[in-house]
Amino acid sequence: MKTMLSCSRNVLIAAFAAGFAAAAPPVAAQQPAVNPNPAAVPGLAAPQPGAPPPSWAQGRPDSPAAANIAPVSPPPIPTAADKLPVAKLKLPANFHIEVYATGLSDARSLRVDDKGNVFVSTRRIDRVYAVTEKSGKREVKTLATGLNSPNGIAVHKGALYIAEINKITKIDNIASQLDNPPKPTVIYDDLPSDAPHGWKFLTVGPDNKLYFNVGAPCNICMPSDKHAQIRRINLDGSGMEVVARGIRQIVGMDWHPTLKQLYFTENQRDWLSEEQPNDKLNRLANPGKDNFGFPYCQGGDVPDPQFGWGHSCQEFTPPVAQLGPHSAPLGMRFYTGKMFPAQYRNAIFVARHGSWNRSKKIGGDIVVAKLNADGTVKSVEPFITGFLVDNNYIGRPVDMEWLKDGSMLLSDDYNGAVYRITYGPKRVSMGR
Repeated sequence: MKTMLSCSRNVLIAAFAAGFAAAAPPVAAQQPAVNPNPAAVPGLAAPQPGAPPPSWAQGRPDSPAAANIAPVSPPPIPTAADKLPVAKLKLPANFHIEVYATGLSDARSLRVDDKGNVFVSTRRIDRVYAVTEKSGKREVKTLATGLNSPNGIAVHKGALYIAEINKITKIDNIASQLDNPPKPTVIYDDLPSDAPHGWKFLTVGPDNKLYFNVGAPCNICMPSDKHAQIRRINLDGSGMEVVARGIRQIVGMDWHPTLKQLYFTENQRDWLSEEQPNDKLNRLANPGKDNFGFPYCQGGDVPDPQFGWGHSCQEFTPPVAQLGPHSAPLGMRFYTGKMFPAQYRNAIFVARHGSWNRSKKIGGDIVVAKLNADGTVKSVEPFITGFLVDNNYIGRPVDMEWLKDGSMLLSDDYNGAVYRITYGPKRVSMGR
């Protein structure tokens, strides 16, 4: 198992001491629910006397230092294109970043179909977008509204699948219906309705099945047998199986290009300490058997003070890498394109959304995990930094996806935008 500090300490300190090296150890970032208690977002009205605390505050210590720590609110409207922070972001030599699309409030998960249409989900709001391009001009279309935190999306054989908190739906032949899409059809709804950690990530496996997470409905608790797991179903919603347990919350999954194993990010509990536990990068090597430790073991190496008694972290499937305390790793993708240099082929790019459950924030960057032939992690290195400036966010990366030319798309839910990253001695521009 690799950690951000142990395997890339020299790289981090030498190259990104200000932004990334501060990302020493890691704990998870539980984000507020879709319709949060007013106390969940600083600046909103306080809850009524006697009301329970918001879900993100569960376990918060009664101390002055903790009293001022709360989830980060994005700006109320998407950032204008000329105000986006692309000029402040730092990338390796000969990589370039540009604005791809704007005006996408709460832009989250990304998918691209074989025609080049880009689909963008949301979590805090109720919609799914498409970004289309014709004659060099891009247009943002809203495909569906009134959805329940539709964070998870997948495109497969012409169908758009949407994972809401309490159901999974699909729209067939989506590319031919972008201007007048029908209402999504429900294919699976045997799901809890909990808002905390109820949002999902969705992917289609090599076995032609849909995989998605059901998060723990809490910061820390003993989950029911319907929570804290990965499930898979057939494309028509039948044949549900639980393939992994002991998982607090996932917001990114992808399949190893050659081993065909599922890798995923996992956000760990809050309020244990500022420096523990580490958020994780996991690998599902034994479907139906792997248990990743929640709520007994945090970060792969820290017994939980409430639930860890009588258990050892060695009982559970360890992470392949630790990604920093509260760094909130979300989207992750294996790079299989040809635009980037060969050293990135089959490496994992991970978007660290950035911490809120720390006095000194970490994350707000893209890191790349380079692997050994057996799928273990060789190193974790910075790739894009600069979203975190003077302990404040100027953007928060969420998910990435690849265009046919091998360039990267990157969503930013803080600014409501999607960026494009290219490689070459000269900037490759896609005009708007």
